[in-house]
Amino acid sequence: MGSSGGYDDLPFVAEFYDFVVPYRERGDVNFFVEAARSSGGPVLEIGCGTGRILIPTARAGIEILGLDASAAMLAVCREKLGHEPREVQVRASLTEGDMRKFDLGREFRLVTIPFRPFQHLMTVEDQLACLASVHRHLGPGGKLILDLFNPAFPHLADEKFFEELNREPPFTMPDGRKVLRRHHVLARDFFHQTQDVELIYRVTYPDGREERLVQRFTMRYLFRFEAEHLLARSGFEVENVYADFDQSPYGSKHPGDLVFVARKR
Repeated sequence: MGSSGGYDDLPFVAEFYDFVVPYRERGDVNFFVEAARSSGGPVLEIGCGTGRILIPTARAGIEILGLDASAAMLAVCREKLGHEPREVQVRASLTEGDMRKFDLGREFRLVTIPFRPFQHLMTVEDQLACLASVHRHLGPGGKLILDLFNPAFPHLADEKFFEELNREPPFTMPDGRKVLRRHHVLARDFFHQTQDVELIYRVTYPDGREERLVQRFTMRYLFRFEAEHLLARSGFEVENVYADFDQSPYGSKHPGDLVFVARKR
C-alpha cells in the first residue's frame, strides 16, 4: 500500500486479518490465480498483505513477488509461507515498499492490485506515480489488474453508514479469543471523494475479559471513467471492466465491483 493503513501502528489488524469472515470468503482468489496462470508469470502483487492471493498463486506454479508497505502484514505472510512446501516458498518473494515509488530492477508479465489498496492514495499525483511505477515494471504487452470499490450514489449518501453497523459474523482466534467486528463512516467528503472509516473490534478473552480495539483510516473512491482516464494518462489501454470476479461485464450487477484489466501500450 502507499500507506501501511495503520497496520504497523495497530498490529492486531494484521493478526486478525486472515480470520475476518468477509476477507476469508472474498471471491476473488480464483480470478487472480487464473489471471496469473494465463500470464505465465512472473507476477507482481501490490498490497499483498498476508498472502491471501499471493500464496495460492505460488501454489499454482507461478512466480510471484509481493510488495506491501506494512511490515506487520508481511511478517504474517512470511510466517504462513514458512509452512508451505519448499517448491511453493521458492516461487514467492516479498518486499516492503511504497506503491507510489518502487524500483525492483525487473519486469513482470502481470501486475495486480487486489482488494482496493489503490484507494489509500489520496491525490491524483500519488495515483499517477503508482501507475507510472507499475508501467515501468511491465514487460511489452504486460497487463495490470486494478480492483476498486464501485461508488454507487445511494450507498455513498446513505445516512445509516454513520451508525455502528455489524453485518459480519464473529470469528474465533486460535487462542480462543472471540472477535466481533463492526464498522461505520465517521465523515465523508463528497467534493474530494473520501470517506473516514472506523472498524471496531470487540474482543472477548476466554477468561471473560473484554477489549475494544479501533482502526481508523481514510479511503478515496474513484468513478469508472475517472479511473479509465488515469490509466490512459499512464500508458494503459483498458481491455475489460468487470462488475464481479466471475467476469460479469460492468453494469450487469448493482452495485458490483469495479475491476479493470488494462494492457501496457
